[in-house]
Amino acid sequence: YRCSPLSELCMCCDCCLVGKAAQEQGLPCDHSLSMGYQCGLVSRACCVHGDSDNQTQPGITSQPECGVGGFVQWYNTLTTQATVVLFNLKTPSGGLLTCFGGLLGKCAHVCEGNNTCACFKGHKLKPDGRSCEDINECLLGVSNCRAGERCINTEGSFRCQREVSCGTGYELTDTNNCKDINECEAGIHNCGPELECQNTQGSFRCVPKVKCGPGYLQDALGSCIDINECVIQTSPCLRGQVCVNTAGSYTCRANVLNCGRGYHLSDDGTRCVDVDECKGPEKVCEGHGCVNQLGSYRCECETGYSFNSITRLCEDINECRHYPGRLCAHKCENILGSYQCSCTTGFKLAADGRNCDDLNECESNPCSQECANVYGSYQCYCRRGYQLSDIDGMTCEDIDECALPTGGHICSYRCHNTPGSFHCSCPVSGYTLAVNGRSCQDIDECVTGTHTCGENQSCFNVQGGFRCLSFECPNNYRRVGETAARLERSDTIRCMKSCQPNDIACVLDPTHSVSHTFISLPTFREFTRPEEIVFLRTTVPAYGSYHHLGSYDVKFDILEGNLENAFDIVKRVENGLYVGVVRQVKPLIGPVTTVLKLSMRNLTTQGDSGQNVINVHVFVSEFWF
Repeated sequence: YRCSPLSELCMCCDCCLVGKAAQEQGLPCDHSLSMGYQCGLVSRACCVHGDSDNQTQPGITSQPECGVGGFVQWYNTLTTQATVVLFNLKTPSGGLLTCFGGLLGKCAHVCEGNNTCACFKGHKLKPDGRSCEDINECLLGVSNCRAGERCINTEGSFRCQREVSCGTGYELTDTNNCKDINECEAGIHNCGPELECQNTQGSFRCVPKVKCGPGYLQDALGSCIDINECVIQTSPCLRGQVCVNTAGSYTCRANVLNCGRGYHLSDDGTRCVDVDECKGPEKVCEGHGCVNQLGSYRCECETGYSFNSITRLCEDINECRHYPGRLCAHKCENILGSYQCSCTTGFKLAADGRNCDDLNECESNPCSQECANVYGSYQCYCRRGYQLSDIDGMTCEDIDECALPTGGHICSYRCHNTPGSFHCSCPVSGYTLAVNGRSCQDIDECVTGTHTCGENQSCFNVQGGFRCLSFECPNNYRRVGETAARLERSDTIRCMKSCQPNDIACVLDPTHSVSHTFISLPTFREFTRPEEIVFLRTTVPAYGSYHHLGSYDVKFDILEGNLENAFDIVKRVENGLYVGVVRQVKPLIGPVTTVLKLSMRNLTTQGDSGQNVINVHVFVSEFWF
């Protein structure tokens, strides 16, 4: 570096070199390189004012020099003022500028040679003499926006935006002007193949490609239509002539005697005489009576026909149309010269040929089971256990009760369909079919004596089976009461602590009792809410205290056996006493057996005063009944 050790000053010199390089390569001065704000101003100024190969603009002397501070200045020979854009420390004569002492690096945009700061176009100097702020041309009213345009201020400038759209047929240009859309060139017109598109301001029109000659008119689609001059012109031919229209023109011909319909020229050609159509070779009335008239004839039509004076024919009278609802009870069908009646489905024509009698369709046995005749139809119906076919409405099909939407609830276990009915069944062992023929009832083997428990075991009935149970109290505990040979759900086997004399470990053991209780549960098919299964009742009042212990509380916990966290225990107050409620909160698919080891701890202000352990033997059946 030739520059001063000040790193900032040398950096500014590099920023100028970036701007000059952009100017030499023909790149825009407002490049998008990542640099600081001050460095960007320096680079843009060097790009705008810099020249390559010492080619300068009129009145501008470019003397890029990296002086003591590493900056570049330009000297305006017209105003004899030096503009030190990059805060150069040297003037062209080598003297130091006063700008170095006071404003070096403090002007926001440009530092002038007379020790003052200036701003770029579109900005103004703030009162502090150094900072620059944007001029709001829109607020000052100095913009050149036209009527219908809205001024939007931008940094250092402004722009005009049109407020109202140009409308159909016009488009907005980059200069905010409305330009007509040439639909013909853009190919967005709807002119047909016979028409040519012609652009107009804001629209277009379709002009026929082919021009019609004399004697023709051109329609909207461009087709040429012949003009009938004999109709639209008054007497186009001379007296004694007749006008004959031709394609695109007309001709005049001499007028010849022309007899009207029903007359023909006399033999001498001087007059018209009547034609007797009834005696002619053509059979004009075709089987009906014919009466000749001057210039015409009429037919004496038979019954059921009427004479048409326009077609000169006897036409059939449609009696069904002329007399609706008065000839036939049901349907009327017209035939030549008359009519005939018919009946709708389910009826037969009566003897008078007009009315309809009900037809008993059941006589032909159309139904597969039962038939009921109704007026004009019949109805098939089926016996119990069958339903009418949706295909023919006559065949009775067996109802598969087991496949109905409610089939899963008809039988407790298995449903078997039979023709016209069904029957239910239960598991092979442990259940029997109830009296209603649908439900499965558990067989209590402990009551019927069909269990296999020994003399030292107690029988406990579970859903679909039984369990043989035997319990021994732990050491230092004795059983309270006798154990029955058959255990009920409400039975409890309790062992109370009984310590030997001087057995300190037994005395300090906090467990006062160990109990066993039993419960049999089904496999819930629809588990929607927690099921309360066991209630641990205490004698501890919820809102009171013991005189010798102070305030008292009970804490319930599940210590072991909580499979899949399917159970929990909550504390509740009933009749002023604490109750622990064991709940099943998740479904368990049986068969499953587990022992919930529960703890009921007594708490006082002095700490734990002991606990009771309750073992709940849970037997979950594989069935839901």
